[in-house]
This record gives sequence, C-alpha cells and structure tokens, in this order.
Amino acid sequence: MLDVLGYPSVDALVDAAVPAQIRSTDGLRLPAARSEEQVLDALRALADRNQTRVQMIGLGYHDTITPAVLRRNMLESPAWYTAYTPYQPEISQGRLEALLTFQTVIEDLTALPVAGASLLDEATAVMEAVLLMRRANKSSKSNRVVLDADCLPQTLAVVQGRAEAVGIEVVVADLSQALPDGDAFGVVFQSPGASGAVRNHAPLIAAAADRGMLTTVAADLLSLTLITAPGEQGADIAVGSAQRFGVPLFFGGPHAGYMSVRSGLERMLPGRLVGVSVDVDGKPAYRLALQTREQHIRRDKATSNICTAQALLANVAAMYAAYHGPEGLRAIATRVHAHAVALAESLRFAGREIVHDQFFDTVTVRIPGGAHDIVAAADRAGINLRLVDADHVGISCDERTTDDIVRRVLDVFGAVPVTSGDIVALPAEVLRTSDYLTHPVFHRHRSETAMLRFLRELSDKDLALDRTMIPLGSCTMKLNAAAEMEPISWPGFAGIHPYAPATQTAGYRELIGNLEDWLAEITGYDRVSLQPNAGSQGELAGLLAINAYHRSRGDVERDVCLIPQSAHGTNAASAVLAGMRVVVVKTAPNGNIDVDDLQAKLSDHDGRVAAIMLTYPSTHGVYETEVRTVCDLVHSAGGQVYVDGANLNALVGLAKPGEFGGDVSHLNLHKTFCIPHGGGGPGVGPVAVRAHLAPFLPGDPMNAEGPAPVSAANYGSAGILPITWAYLALMGPDGLTAATKTAVLAANYLAASLADRYPVLYTGESGLVAHECILDLREITKRTGVTAEDVAKRLIDYGFHAPTLSFPVNGTLMVEPTESEDLAELDRFIAAMVGIHDEISRVDSGEWALEQSPLRQAPHTAEQVTDAEWTLPYSRQYAAYPVASLRRAKYWPPVRRIDGVHGDRNLACSCPAPEAFQTEPTLQEAFA
Repeated sequence: MLDVLGYPSVDALVDAAVPAQIRSTDGLRLPAARSEEQVLDALRALADRNQTRVQMIGLGYHDTITPAVLRRNMLESPAWYTAYTPYQPEISQGRLEALLTFQTVIEDLTALPVAGASLLDEATAVMEAVLLMRRANKSSKSNRVVLDADCLPQTLAVVQGRAEAVGIEVVVADLSQALPDGDAFGVVFQSPGASGAVRNHAPLIAAAADRGMLTTVAADLLSLTLITAPGEQGADIAVGSAQRFGVPLFFGGPHAGYMSVRSGLERMLPGRLVGVSVDVDGKPAYRLALQTREQHIRRDKATSNICTAQALLANVAAMYAAYHGPEGLRAIATRVHAHAVALAESLRFAGREIVHDQFFDTVTVRIPGGAHDIVAAADRAGINLRLVDADHVGISCDERTTDDIVRRVLDVFGAVPVTSGDIVALPAEVLRTSDYLTHPVFHRHRSETAMLRFLRELSDKDLALDRTMIPLGSCTMKLNAAAEMEPISWPGFAGIHPYAPATQTAGYRELIGNLEDWLAEITGYDRVSLQPNAGSQGELAGLLAINAYHRSRGDVERDVCLIPQSAHGTNAASAVLAGMRVVVVKTAPNGNIDVDDLQAKLSDHDGRVAAIMLTYPSTHGVYETEVRTVCDLVHSAGGQVYVDGANLNALVGLAKPGEFGGDVSHLNLHKTFCIPHGGGGPGVGPVAVRAHLAPFLPGDPMNAEGPAPVSAANYGSAGILPITWAYLALMGPDGLTAATKTAVLAANYLAASLADRYPVLYTGESGLVAHECILDLREITKRTGVTAEDVAKRLIDYGFHAPTLSFPVNGTLMVEPTESEDLAELDRFIAAMVGIHDEISRVDSGEWALEQSPLRQAPHTAEQVTDAEWTLPYSRQYAAYPVASLRRAKYWPPVRRIDGVHGDRNLACSCPAPEAFQTEPTLQEAFA
C-alpha cells in the first residue's frame, strides 16, 4: 500500500496528510492494551458490582423476557447488528421487512394508521410529538402545550428543557378532571399515568379537539392489548416505548421509542418511515419512504434532528410480537394485571390505602411517613420499589412477576395474599374490544423452529459487515468485535433499572466514570456526558450548553449558528432545535471553509454569533489547514466552537479537538468507538466540553434542580457502553493511534488506486485525503449518462454495499474503508470499481445502450438471470458474475431496482397482504 502511495512508512504518510498545526504532542494517557480474556474478566467484575434485584420501580421501564431465539439470532447476531441504515433498499429487504412489522405492531396496538420505524426513547418521542403538534396545528396561534401532571417525570423534564429552547411554553396540569383554561396548540396525556392510574381520556380528547387543540397519548404498549387504543379514543398521535416487548432494561437504554399518527400527519412524522413500493418488474419491495424529510437533506428546514433511530431494538420488539402473537401478548398483559390486582387486594385487606382503584400494572400505596422504611425493607428482600415521596410507594408488575414475588412484596408490608378471583381494576369504558395483530406474520412463527427460520430468511436478504466491507463515507462501518459485544446481555448489565439506587449500580458507575475520563483524554476536553443517546442528541446537548453559557453571562442576543456548507446535515437541524438561526459559510474551491466569507459573516452578525459548527476533518474528507484560524476568528467574535466528532476516527491519537480550538464536541460511539449501527441504531452521542461549559451539560432527568436532560435516562443507552469500554481497553493508546493511521492509509490507498478512473474531488495540500475520499462521477455522468446511483446499484452485483451516495456533493460517491478491512478486501473493492469503469467505457463507446447495460439494469436477481427470456446484450453469466471470485461466494439481492417515486406517491407503511407477493398459484389453486 505504501509503495502505491510512494511513502517509506505509515508515519511519513500521516505526517504529510495531517497538518502539523493540529498535531498533539503528548500522545494518549490511557491504560495499556489488555487481552480479550483480561478485558472480559474486568467487565465480569464490573457487572458483578451491579446488584440485580426484582425490578418493580416502573416509570416506563419494565423487566421482560427476551426469548432465547431472538437474543441469540437477532440481538447477538452480526447479520443484524452490523447492518447499516437501509439507504440502499435492495440490499436491506430483510431488516426493512422487520421494521415494517414493527410499524404494523404500533399501528395496530395504537389504532392509528401510520407509525414510524422507531424513535430514541419515550421522553424524546413526546417532545417530537409536541413539535409535530405545533407545526401541524395551523388553526392555533398559541405557543403553549399542556402536559398531564401524571406524565412520567423524565418526560416532563426532557420536554420542559427542550421546549424552552424553541419558545414553547409548557403547562403542567392535573388532567384527571378537566383541561386548564387558556389556549394551547396541543395536549399530552399519559396512559397509564406515572402513578399507575388508568383513565378514560376520550371525553377530554374530544373537548381538546373542540377547542382547536391536537392531542397526544403517551401509551404503554403492553397495556394496549387490554385498554382502548389512543386512536379509538380520538387522539391524533400516540407515542411511547417498545422496551417491554423483549428488550432488556439495560440501565436505561437502548430502547425503541415509537410514534404513530392519524391520517394527514404522516408527512410530518419525524424520523424514518418504512414504506412499500415496487421494483422495476412490479414486484413488491420495501424502502424508506419520504426520504426527503431526512434532516441531512433539509438541513435548516428540517423539523427534527433525529438521525440514528433504534432499529435493532425495534426489530427485537417486532419479532417478540410476532413470536407471541396477539393471544400471547394479551395473556402476558392479563397475567401482569392479575398480579397487580392481587397485590392491591391483599394490601387493602391488610388495611393499606391504595391510591387508585383503576390501574393496569402499577399500584400506588399511601403510607403516611413510612415510605422510606418500606422501600428499604423491600431492598433488603431483593426487590426495588419506587419511592414516590415520603408518603407513597409505587409497585409495578411486569412479565417476570410471579406469585412468589407477589408474596415477597406482601411480606415487606406485613400482609398476606388473599384470593382476588377474577377482579379487573380497569374501568369498563376503556376495555379494548377491537382486534389487533391480525396479519399472518403474527401467526406463522410461534414455534422456535419457525422463528429461527424466519430470522434467517430475513437476514439472508441483507448485506451486513458479516458478508462484506461497507465503505460508507461519514458513517464508519468497522469491526464490532465479538468480545466487545458479548457482555451486554450479561444480567449484571442487562437487568439493571435506570432509576435503581446508586448503591446497586457501582459497577456501571465505575465503567461510566472510566469512559468519561478516557474520552476526555482522547478529545482534549475536560468533561464528558454520556447521556445523549444518538449523535443528533449529542449535537443538541452541545448547542444547548453553549446557549446556557451565553445566557449565564448575560449574552442573550447571541443566537446565530454559523455552519459551513461542508458540515454534516444534522448540524443545521440541531441548531434550529436549539433555538438558533442558521447562517451558512461558503466552501472555497479547494473544499475548505472560505475564510473570507467567514470573516464577512462574523462582521454581518457582530455581537450575535453564538457558535460555529465545524466537522473536522470536513465531510469533504480533508484535513483543513486553517482550522485554528477559523477557531480563533470565532472566539475573537465572542462565539463558541463546536467541532462535530463524527469523523473523530481520523483524529484519535493524532490530534485533539479540545486542543486545536474546540469548546465542545459530540462523539459517535457507533462510529469511531465500535458500537454497531444495528441497521439504523442504536447509537450513542456523548458530548465533551471544556471546563467553562461543564456546568451546562445535560442533567439527571430525576433531579429537577440541575440542567435540563436530553434523554429519559441519566446515562442514555448505558447498556451498550460496555462495548466502547471493551474497545478502548483492548486497543490501548498505541492501538488507537495505529487504527487512525491505518484508516488514513486505507483511504489514501483506495483514492490513489482509483484516481485514474474516478477523480478524487478534494485533497489536502499534499494531495492526500483523510480517512475517506469523494470520488467524482459528475464528468462521467455528463459524458455517458451513467450516474453515481447506477454505480451504487451495480456494486450490489459485485457483492458490495455502495459508498455514501451523492452526499455531501451530488453526483459523487464518498468512500471510507476504515482500519478494519485487510488488503484483500480493499483490492476486491478496487477490482469491482475498475470492472464497473470498464462497463462505463462500453456504454461510452456505444457498445451498450445505457438503458440496456448492466449498470442501468443492476442489481440483477437470481430470478431475472434464470428467467426463460433474456434479451439483454450481455450474458447472464456476466450479469451475475462480473468477476471470477463471485463464483465462490455470491450475494443475490432479493429485488431489482426499486421505484422510490411510486412508493412516495402510493404511501403504504404497514405489512402488505401475502397475496401481494404471490406470483405462482398455490398448491390448492393448482389442484382446484
């Protein structure tokens, strides 16, 4: 590789590529690398320091049973967890079908026609609903939203903090009786309430509609098997969490939030939406629908900054529903409710006061002055109850609750079980009578054999890292080592409630403290918060900290966020959600920030500049030489410098943003630090800051005294933090630095090997790129008509996921090989791109008409190349096996090129009937 590039050593290459003015001189002060066995032993010790309990705290987090077939073959399967967001739908049909199943679960249980493919957690989903209601309610001029006082406390904390940034007034009111006076654009109800109370919200929903308000119900998904759905009560939106559908507690996450909406709101839905379209042969095919809503396209016009979803966890929840079916889910819910009723009736018999007569799974007991003693006694008995206040205790039942656990809880209260018979503590007017989960997918996979084969069938349709390199620029698809993944399902990490007492979570807190210290050292900052559960939320947290810092100094006029054209698309969306005005800084001809334009914008907005958001290295794949100058100019103007950490894998061990001018950065643990993408999530986006911003980092959602939180759990998606801890411990300082150097070597090797055929759009002063490169196909397209999309689809036939398509520059491919790929795989990709260039030349020469070429016909399915009729000017063999190595291991896409326009014009976002896929008569029909 070095011979191709003409450098004597990797260090010489890195010295030429990375500007000297940003290089760190003191290395990384981190613990030395450990072996896999040492790391796993250390993680076992940390897990053992977390005390597992019977978790009955509730508050939206409930223990559940992950069926072993799902844990082993989905949650822990690299075919599922190493896949990327399905932007290339032809190679993503399996996970898209699973996500469509998730949407169908949500649509059926909430009785609303359109659901998204998951959000980040329940609290942030409620905030997304608030934003949706504000922009959808054209009849209301109000900036007020009403939240039920019985909403989950973490939801209230997140919404109040985020609403303030965008000028929304939050009114918290007791909605048990009536709506408060005054105008509002929307109302949020909780069902069941945080107290456990179940109420019929239909009258208040109707009253809100009469007053011109939109309505959202934050609903427990399992309860909806027994309780009338939000859509049937008249709600416009339903939100919540799918955690209790087989996803472990994970100390707070990752868990799939959900949102569903009534007809007319589907084009305002935040996040991702899976839809049904057709391929060029008219065969039904899945894709992400309405992709132009994505914030990287809409930038400052975006209505949400959601980027990473929780696809892997949504898919677990979907398959949990498919495995149990409607009868199984209803049986679980009925058992949960029966245990809650048994507790309530026995406590009443013992003379205890039950606060609410109507509940689903949570019983609140009034114990004047004795709540602390009861909770402490339960702790000694191995049970976590919720301390509501000095006079009240909450007890939440779940799928793992047994008769024995009920007896143990009653012992704590000095009560004995009494027979409750068939008592139901749900009001008759909210009992559900409608059907749900009627689609065959929820009835065909009830045995482990059937589910095992269904999961294999779906994963076989997809391309993930277990099959091939995924050379996605800006997305960093690299190894998720098995040793790093193994600990997350250990009970000491998976079974811990996010609001468990600190005395029970010493292992998690030590692990988190280690990570905060290590990431601060790597980035050159002073403090790190691990709360943001996606890169987009890390961006938002950093910008909110900047806002709070300016306000603390009386600098309330600073509201302008400067964003270079080369920045990540989420940056602008995050700035808008932080209440800032976006001002774009131009790109110079060499791809760098135009410093003259920056100076002009600073002058135009003198005294108003709050921040600049830099991506470094830039999204153009270049180490810009004037980054220190840019930082100094912004600081001189009174602004703060936000360095987007999405490309930190080009800096680790070589440079530190906190040293070359950054005040704050978010990091992507699902990129640089090896947490897998999971087909579109989970992600973790910690925010790192210099000392002056530390007081403004996200606060604990259960502590009203501190700064506002950005997610529902204090440590966000804590359950997957052992992955990054293991990665850093395995690599050590030398390994981390070597990984960065290897990534730079691999990117430059690919760029140099392909430059004669595909020009590299931007390079640094030395003619080198950073960790990724942009291949410019615009001249090829102009000359031949072959587009970057044609190349992307033809790469599927060669067995590759395409590079990032037409971002950040239309008509280009952005390639990032990472340090995880060996030379053979890099050369295989080069051979594929060379082969495709030869095909382009045959179009250019007139040998093939473009429409009849393998480029425009790609991808080719097995069905197509084995069809009786073949009229194309190239052979079937060439269509399927353009290079000889494919005969040894061939990936066959399940569908041909998908018609995205058809899917957007004919929006269908739930599981289609099986007949839609039927092309041959059934056996019964054949013999009829």
